[in-house]
Amino acid sequence: MSDERAGDTGNEADKTAPEREQTLFEAPPMAEQERMCEAILFASAEPLTAADIGARLPHGCDVGEALAHLRRRYEGRGVHLVKVGDAFAMRTAPDLGFLMHREVVETRKLSRAATETLAIIAYHQPVTRAEIEEIRGVSVSRGTVDQLLELEWIRFGRRKMTPGRPVTFMVTQTFLDHFGLESARDLPGLAELRSAGLLDSRPPPGNMPGLGDAQGDEEGEEPGGGGQDELFDD
Repeated sequence: MSDERAGDTGNEADKTAPEREQTLFEAPPMAEQERMCEAILFASAEPLTAADIGARLPHGCDVGEALAHLRRRYEGRGVHLVKVGDAFAMRTAPDLGFLMHREVVETRKLSRAATETLAIIAYHQPVTRAEIEEIRGVSVSRGTVDQLLELEWIRFGRRKMTPGRPVTFMVTQTFLDHFGLESARDLPGLAELRSAGLLDSRPPPGNMPGLGDAQGDEEGEEPGGGGQDELFDD
């Protein structure tokens, strides 16, 4: 009889031990769990998985339910709880993304090759790549021309009616607007450019058509424009 009572007492002790353990680690209310998840996510620079968040919460918290409550609470607000892969993060509402944009003016300095190429095109337009290379004495890389085209400072002109019908290059209205010029006649003289080190100091080859005075002839023609009409397609 005494053995049975002792056994019952032991069973009761076994039952109450887990209950006591559970009461010692009772999870905080769901509203508090939600606040904890909110604080963790706002303080993190990177998205966090549910496991990452759960490792920081008290024992017994339901991370999934807390995140679900948090997501619903932020619906329609300026910040949303979003899922990024298997992680979670606080992000600006998509319709308010434009408020985060900032325009930055980036100053891009032309390389020496681009400056020389641009100057030659401006003074001898319409001019082919081969003519540019003959004046510079070195080849013109495709990247240099692409940079000037991207800036919309030069454009393609008419094809020259010579073997291969090479394309020509000319400056654009954007180029003139950028430098405050009405036309190519307002460009500084070649002597000024050479003194500034922007062009080779040697005179231009005499066998190139229309490479006379950079400011045009006495009739006020555009630089490099005299007597070239018969060399180009209409």
